[in-house]
Amino acid sequence: MSTSQVQFHDLHTTRDEFVDDVLQGLARRPASIPPKYFYDARGSKLFDAITELPEYYQTRTEIEMLKRNAAEIARRVGTGSLLVEPGGGSCAKVHILLEGLQPRAYVPMDISHEHLRIAAEELAIAFPWLEIHAACTDYTKEMALPPSAPRGTHVAFFPGSSIGNFDPAGAVDFLDSIAELLGPEGYLLIGVDLKKDRALLEAAYDDAAGVTAQFNLNLLQRINRELGGDFALEHWQHKAIYNDMAGRIEMHLVSMLDQQVKIAGNTYSFARGETIHTENSYKYTTDEFIELAARSGFVSEQVWVDDNALFSVHLFRVQQGHASD
Repeated sequence: MSTSQVQFHDLHTTRDEFVDDVLQGLARRPASIPPKYFYDARGSKLFDAITELPEYYQTRTEIEMLKRNAAEIARRVGTGSLLVEPGGGSCAKVHILLEGLQPRAYVPMDISHEHLRIAAEELAIAFPWLEIHAACTDYTKEMALPPSAPRGTHVAFFPGSSIGNFDPAGAVDFLDSIAELLGPEGYLLIGVDLKKDRALLEAAYDDAAGVTAQFNLNLLQRINRELGGDFALEHWQHKAIYNDMAGRIEMHLVSMLDQQVKIAGNTYSFARGETIHTENSYKYTTDEFIELAARSGFVSEQVWVDDNALFSVHLFRVQQGHASD
């Protein structure tokens, strides 16, 4: 397959949605902005750089686990499926699975248009036999396949512990939408970060090189560029803390002084020390996550955990009779 044969479906979030989410989020106290807006072209590149950092154990651990267990995953799931990857903006980890799964087609979904397009075209070169239907969409709002995607057993791949960006109730809602998309007997392969030592967790989200800080601050730069905001980035500081009671890492942008920010005709005041909450990343034990997924009709087929108990990869099947085609 040549890159010209990749079918690209542009269903991306509109500017109006971005404006509304930012203006409403900054009006709240504490202020917050959804983490999906991290991923403009620069934000996506910065996140790719984060995954290479020594402190960020998640990516390398998950890749090692997928490589080690790829044959077993293929044996359990079978071949000829429709493989769907919400958040598949880099398509990096799916490389490990494709030869074994031999899917009928692959549907990566991501909110970052350019990142998704480049990744899909690179994947088409690496796997010329693979039919690719790339969907630029906000999969957190609508989990829908492109009309051109073929039918067949559905397998969803959701690596990177991105499920941790949802609070537990939101995670159940998201898993509900995946179960509905997959239909009865569909499979979900999902990466889930495990609870562990606070210092290890906080270092993963506040690296010594400051790349995660750049990633967080890039959200303000994007607001300035796309929405006409006037954030002075030097007056904001990245902060990552582990909230032990909630079982989550929290990322914030901290105002370093009393200041006002103007966006789209609106003015927002921030006192020194006040924060904009930009991301949560919930951590689970394996039993906690199996219990959570069961609320959406998923039955645990297999759990893999690395030797250092840092990360888990789960294979679930949609319970017969729970979801509809």
